[in-house]
Amino acid sequence: MKIHFLGIGGIGVSALAQYYLAKGHQVSGSDLVSSEITEFLKKKGANLIKEIPKNANLIIYSPAIKQLPDIKGAKLLSYPEALGELTKKYFTIAVSGTHGKSTTCAIIALILVKAGLDPTVIIGTKLREFGGSNFRLGESDYLVIEADEWQASFLNYWPKIIVLTNIEREHLDYYKDLGHILRTYKEYISHLPKDGVLVVNGDDKNIQKIFNFQFSIFNKFSIKKFSKEQKEAEKLRRILNIPGEHNISNALAALAIARALKIPDKISFKALSEYRGAWRRFEIKKREINGKKFILVSDYAHHPTEIKATLKAAREKFPSKEIWCIFQPHQYQRTFYLFNDFVRVFSEALIDRLIITDIYDVAGREKKDIKDKINSGKLIKKIKKHSAIYLPKEKIKNYLKRNLKGGEVVIIMGAGDIYKLAEGFSTAPLDTVK
Repeated sequence: MKIHFLGIGGIGVSALAQYYLAKGHQVSGSDLVSSEITEFLKKKGANLIKEIPKNANLIIYSPAIKQLPDIKGAKLLSYPEALGELTKKYFTIAVSGTHGKSTTCAIIALILVKAGLDPTVIIGTKLREFGGSNFRLGESDYLVIEADEWQASFLNYWPKIIVLTNIEREHLDYYKDLGHILRTYKEYISHLPKDGVLVVNGDDKNIQKIFNFQFSIFNKFSIKKFSKEQKEAEKLRRILNIPGEHNISNALAALAIARALKIPDKISFKALSEYRGAWRRFEIKKREINGKKFILVSDYAHHPTEIKATLKAAREKFPSKEIWCIFQPHQYQRTFYLFNDFVRVFSEALIDRLIITDIYDVAGREKKDIKDKINSGKLIKKIKKHSAIYLPKEKIKNYLKRNLKGGEVVIIMGAGDIYKLAEGFSTAPLDTVK
């Protein structure tokens, strides 16, 4: 079969493209910009072209694409629709929630691999265990996926097991309010079969609100709760190599899944102890600039709760170091709707210096009237830190050259293209940054 992907460079779409490549199909694709992901796909055998092949049998498009070209003679599916078709063919484990999806999905996948269950995995980050890929092809019936709530994408999926990490106000460009979000999650949960399993974070207040609604759907499948109050949390604090209490919660979710699948705890704890993190999830690197060595942390956090968790984890891991944060807000609408939360989190964070650059404009998802109301300068004015400044992205590197003394921790944070800033620094030997 000949399959063409529109927006093939997206983190989810690219994983699905790899699935079809691994299954022996002819895969082509297009994207607005080239990236390390599109280059990776080329090496895998994808044909990156500008035009849709006339003989394509199936066209899969990113939901971020608002205007589709006139297509005739080929089946047309969005990425969630195409992934939804796969979930019906596999024993699907779907990881959902506002935060922690990628890490939880990664840990679950690695536990299953170590247990010999050989899963297929489609994940929203790259794992070194998968050769730097966001995809793994397994031979078993198990499929582990991230089930994103944006535009209610997860309503296309039909899993046997659902994990709910947490629920917050997010994606307010689509959802009207928290009530709308909770109702959508309720509908998603109803996709579980009678013998399905729902694994939920018992510490999360908004998940508890779902159960406070008198929904009869919860009578037909089993529910397993995890909590940082359970005894295993202390052991995880000792063995996990990824910092932060939020990752204790993610690990407990993975442990609950493993137990539901009858995987021995010995295997699960070994996998958890060996996990070293994923791409842009508190990814620690040693770097230097002008001979001054520093620790660089690249992190995907872009929601206020994620930012708070990441900065708290950084202070816990590096208690005596000077911590700098370089943040690129992601999407004008998120920045506008959660403005006060951003201000509060950065005002309270135990960091020494804050640089905020321009808001990352997400193509096809922004409203002009909101873009005119918000900018990074307004954030800086409200954040109660004398060390908070605004800088255009192109000026940040020179600022660091002039002001870093050596030994600092520099956190590059955001879901846009700010991570590319890290590519401009030299690698420092691992033992030179203490």
